[in-house]
Amino acid sequence: MFEIKKKYPLNKDTDYMAVYAPSIATKARPGQFVIIRANETAERIPLTIADYNVEEGTVSVIFQKVGRSTKIIGELNEGDCILDFVGPLGTPSEFDGMNKVAVIGGGLGCAIAYPQAKFLNANGVYVDIIAGFRSKELVILENEMSTACKDLYIMTDDGSYGEKGLVTQKLRELIESGSEYDAVIAIGPVVMMKFVSALTKEYGIKTIVSMNPIMIDGTGMCGGCRVTVDGKIKFACIDGPDFDGHKVDFDELIRRNKMYAQYEREADCNLMKKLPDNK
Repeated sequence: MFEIKKKYPLNKDTDYMAVYAPSIATKARPGQFVIIRANETAERIPLTIADYNVEEGTVSVIFQKVGRSTKIIGELNEGDCILDFVGPLGTPSEFDGMNKVAVIGGGLGCAIAYPQAKFLNANGVYVDIIAGFRSKELVILENEMSTACKDLYIMTDDGSYGEKGLVTQKLRELIESGSEYDAVIAIGPVVMMKFVSALTKEYGIKTIVSMNPIMIDGTGMCGGCRVTVDGKIKFACIDGPDFDGHKVDFDELIRRNKMYAQYEREADCNLMKKLPDNK
């Protein structure tokens, strides 16, 4: 069992959680993830490692309470335990040869983009962060991201905070104003990563994206997390989650991610019926 050492909300739908898992903390690297199972009846869900503290033996994750399993975890409190917390899984991100990088996070993707930027910044790489959200109340990790970069640009769809517009608008503006990025790291909704990759392809800028397909075991055995990259089948759990954004078949990934939407809604409705009214 893995004890929750710290847990608090980042916004109305998103929670931060630090779990005591010293063996994972000592091995974790940016870009890797863990598989969590709250209890014996819950689903296995992959969550990217948002941070880790070797001295305290904790691994931090950030999750959005949108489905049955994440809502079950959302009901847990500090001092409670999680049944399964497995990792680190996936291939660590590779940053060789990067000198000036734009790290782009969309919504919850900022939880994954932040440790990437933090690592790069700590190793002498010039980092700009562009973080996109639908509105002000959904902004997360602003203080943390501001310490992991040279400049932080927050974009909101409705203009309620930062600048109004899409992350691609800010990226194009920075590129055309003379920012000579040798790489762009984009993490967030699949559609966002698709359009960031299309933009950077125009300028010939290397682009890394983090894939979030349907995943079950996290070891490559089930094949559920397959993605098509450069015309070849890859598994996000062992070959990724990072891939060349110019080679990913985003349209196929979007279709596959929608396959179980109806079942997810049904499971969510059944769970909500069981929760106390004050939850």
